Amino acid sequence: MEQKTTSIFDMIIWGGAVISVIGLIGIVWCIIRVSRSKRANLTDDEMKDVLKTVLSLNLGALLMSFLGLMIVGVGIAFS
Repeated sequence: MEQKTTSIFDMIIWGGAVISVIGLIGIVWCIIRVSRSKRANLTDDEMKDVLKTVLSLNLGALLMSFLGLMIVGVGIAFS
């Protein structure tokens, strides 16, 4: 029976996948947060405050998801 060893590139691929999934969870959270705020019938100023907060978190989650996918691509390219 042959033993399979885990290379550093396999760990890079799985690490990038985890980072990408965390970013995706953040994006879904932002969608849920905005939809709940829309249903709450907030005033314009309150809605603007919610959207300011969610916008920065959404951009951070998008960046995290993108970087995770780039890490996966690099891991696949070098393995």
